[in-house]
Amino acid sequence: MQKITNVNIESLTLLPAPAQVCSELPMDVESMGKVAAARRAVMDILEKRDKRLMVIVGPCSIHDPAAALEYAAKLKKLSDAVSDRIMIVMRAYFEKPRTTVGWKGLIYDPDINGSYNIERGIFVARKLLLKIVELGLPVATEVLDPILVQYIADTVSWAAIGARTTESQTHRQLASGLSMPVGFKNATDGSIQVALDAISSARSRHSFIGVLEDGHVGIFRTKGNPHVHVVLRGGSSGPNYGAEHIAFIKVALAKAKMAPAVVVDCSHANSGKQCCRQHVAFEDLIDQIVHGEDAIVGVMLESCLQAGAQKIPSSGHPAPDISITDECISWDETEMLIRKAYERLAALKK
Repeated sequence: MQKITNVNIESLTLLPAPAQVCSELPMDVESMGKVAAARRAVMDILEKRDKRLMVIVGPCSIHDPAAALEYAAKLKKLSDAVSDRIMIVMRAYFEKPRTTVGWKGLIYDPDINGSYNIERGIFVARKLLLKIVELGLPVATEVLDPILVQYIADTVSWAAIGARTTESQTHRQLASGLSMPVGFKNATDGSIQVALDAISSARSRHSFIGVLEDGHVGIFRTKGNPHVHVVLRGGSSGPNYGAEHIAFIKVALAKAKMAPAVVVDCSHANSGKQCCRQHVAFEDLIDQIVHGEDAIVGVMLESCLQAGAQKIPSSGHPAPDISITDECISWDETEMLIRKAYERLAALKK
């Protein structure tokens, strides 16, 4: 008999249910309180009850858990020093969208060798997230796979929907049911309308099919997420962080009857994917805030222990402290930028 199903499937493997993984790697009560408090703080910043600037900062993608924890320890110390003016959230990105092919992230390929040990990747990612949260740092991640998010969502205080998936109905529906604030990035061509449409959709009620905590397929019926917002990341048309771009998005948000709250990504097209230019966008945004622009509620920086990016070697492992995806600024530059921003914001409040 001719085979008509799974024709192009090489193998099938059972994954443990999200509830099983969370049971094996549980979050303690204190950490739950930290996540809940961080989510409330982000919501307050978006709604401008909290006047601090949110800075989402960390590696483009995490490939070495030990190096990520070393980075987190440094970031926690910096966070404590600036917390009255700046809320720091650590980037902990484990999934990387690909236009063609390439390393898909720590969850998919934790050994960075094409073995795709996804089950191990899930455990490695969750274990790392729990340790970062225990340190007292809120974490941010990009939601790419609607099933994988079930394994880590309880640890996350802010989530992003990337430029390639903002237009996806699946991701808009998913965002409508997530428990944390979610930022939708503008499209890769720079289009803002795609993100505005996504926000409108994610604020609405949805019903969709997904995987329940026990691993069964079920129907999710959502209430809509009131804390979805736009993230400007530039596009093929160029950067979109300047004062003229912020003025434009404010008008667009007002026409759409949305609050003027914007997060701006200093990387990607806003820096031409050159880490040495992230500071240009960051400093421009701080200038705008100092001169009275209150629509900018958050900024993003791609930062690692060491500056730049490296190719994945054909044999052996990449260096633990340099990005293997997009270029990142160094820890030293990160600390310098945030401390200078803190000084300017502190002076503004006097």
